[in-house]
Amino acid sequence: MTATTLENGLRPRLRRLACGTVIPAIALGLLGFGAGSASAASDPESEEQPPVELFLSAGVRGTVSPGSATTASLTIENDATSALSAGRVTVELNRTPLADGAAITSWLDESEASGGFDQLGTDTTAPVDAEGSVTSSLFIPPETLGDLAPGVYPMRATLSGAQNDGQDAAAETVTSTTVLVVTAATTQSVAVMVPITATPLDGALLTADELNTLTAADGDLTAVLEGVSGTSAILAIDPAIPAAIKALGSAASESAREWLRRLDALPNERFALQFGDADATTQSQAGLTALLQPTTLAPFLNPANFTAAVDETPAPTITPTETPEPTPEPTDGPVLPDDAQLTAVESAVPGILWPRSDVAAADLTAFSSYMGDAAVTVLSSTSVSGATGARAAVGAQSVLVADAEASDALSKASNENDTAIRQRWLAEASAHLYLSAQANPSVPRLIGLDRDETRTAEALGEAISAVDSLGFGLSGVLAAPAAPVTLTTEQDVTRATALQRMLDSEVVLGEFASILDDRQLLLSPKRIQIMRATAVGLGEKGFDEAVAGVNTATTDTLNAVDIPPASTIQLLSANADLPFSVRNELPWPVNIVLSVRPSDPRLDVQSVTPATIQAGTTTRVKVPVSARVGSGEVTLRLELSSPTGVEISQPENVRVSVRAEWETIGLALFGGIIVLLLGLGIIRTVRRRRREAAPETVGSAESKQTDADAASVEESNE
Repeated sequence: MTATTLENGLRPRLRRLACGTVIPAIALGLLGFGAGSASAASDPESEEQPPVELFLSAGVRGTVSPGSATTASLTIENDATSALSAGRVTVELNRTPLADGAAITSWLDESEASGGFDQLGTDTTAPVDAEGSVTSSLFIPPETLGDLAPGVYPMRATLSGAQNDGQDAAAETVTSTTVLVVTAATTQSVAVMVPITATPLDGALLTADELNTLTAADGDLTAVLEGVSGTSAILAIDPAIPAAIKALGSAASESAREWLRRLDALPNERFALQFGDADATTQSQAGLTALLQPTTLAPFLNPANFTAAVDETPAPTITPTETPEPTPEPTDGPVLPDDAQLTAVESAVPGILWPRSDVAAADLTAFSSYMGDAAVTVLSSTSVSGATGARAAVGAQSVLVADAEASDALSKASNENDTAIRQRWLAEASAHLYLSAQANPSVPRLIGLDRDETRTAEALGEAISAVDSLGFGLSGVLAAPAAPVTLTTEQDVTRATALQRMLDSEVVLGEFASILDDRQLLLSPKRIQIMRATAVGLGEKGFDEAVAGVNTATTDTLNAVDIPPASTIQLLSANADLPFSVRNELPWPVNIVLSVRPSDPRLDVQSVTPATIQAGTTTRVKVPVSARVGSGEVTLRLELSSPTGVEISQPENVRVSVRAEWETIGLALFGGIIVLLLGLGIIRTVRRRRREAAPETVGSAESKQTDADAASVEESNE
């Protein structure tokens, strides 16, 4: 036996268990951590010791040819903060084959299987560092498996004697379960459908920043292309992704445009999902006569991002012998792509729906009316009985049936970054496909991966390669004979009822949107948000949250334009313009009509005043009024409506205190003050001039007296 130490923390921390109690392989299988593992036991009452887990796989993704040698791979993961000592591992095989899918599930989830176990080998394990892992291998010689007939066999490994540092209690055993599929080369054809979806944060189209992240070298959309590259996977593409890239025009990043070019260049067969992966089953059960579509994608287009394409169009070259064609009339601005061009999925096979599988016969009939008589619906094998392969028919309706058990196991494998855990899911998928092939080896099988937007290229690529048949894809599945099947599902109209309510609110929003110059600025994103709320990939919790988000957004929009409460207004003149505030929290300007009605005729009010309120502002709208009496209290009823007469918000009442006689009194007082000020000014002027004249008179008298005195002196001298 050889042992190799793996990188510390290889197993994602999200997969840690919350306590150190004994967690058998049953619990891990049910919780989706990967049956084929179990946790080391510690004191059930202690929460100080994190678990130790063991993972077992054998063969190539769980398969081995009869009579050949193989290798069992064992991985020990120690999530404790202290090192794990060496122990001893034992690998055993039950030679009683599992009969069907239920037996496989019972073994992997509950460790229950009939028959006894034979020991294949045992060896000592290497110590494991804290929060680290080690892997080792055990060779199984050909003679050990030589007498095994083709089939699916229970296999398990047990780790004993390993103990964390400082652990006082005796070390507990850890058990891991898996299956070994003994099979010769098979001619069964298997196709794998891979959904390609991406959900924006705001519920409408992916933004430029989101596309940059998703299509970067380490982005989730890039990982999907790398994972399906080199396989025959059938691509199920949400047309909202190419629409988001094309709608950006020249503003789209190079990585986004390159991603779209790579997608178009892939040789894989493909079909388009509904826009936003909207669920056709929900729409049928809601009584819709046609599948929901975006009202228009025009609001997402910026003409400035499409001018380059027009400006760079080369002028036609004309030889001297050619007659020049008439020059086309210039257009007003760039030519923008229409909705069909934006949502087109290159080389997509038409007429295929992949909805939720809780369908009834009436839903399949509705699908035919939606898509035409050539409609093909993808269903899970849990929805039908009597399915023997991928191609089937429910009455006159054509369906494709995906193997539910193999699809579930392969979906988990494609989303598992831990290689050791992934091998367990791949072995389970191989086991289910093997058993299905025993009854009808020549009938093709179909696997549909879950909607998952966070797969890595490595996990996705290995999962597809483990089961798909190169060169076999959608055309091969559609060409197979259709076997009759019967629907077994029970309808749950909860989603349909929620959709009906959301569409009812859309009608209200349509009326409200009459305040905009372009109603689609509001209605187009809302329709896409409603469609995304019904997405096939949403679980029950996700669906409830999406519906709640739609309802909250609708309420917020309807409350975004209103009249804020106002205090009492004092009207001190007979004629005035009263200002009333109107709030607009929408990101677009709105056109409103403010209607004002007085409670009695003491005020003559302009009843209707149109106005435009800019985005994100509160604007005062001035309304002319005239007072017919001297004083009094009047209540004005303010109402907002659109130019088409749609009521926009709740009416608001404003009290006006009329004091019109104060204007006359004020004018009289003002006039008196002016007269008084003028009189005071005149008095001050007269007094100032008198003061200025007084010194001159005194000076003249003094001068005359001086002259007289001088003359008298002269006479005396003589």
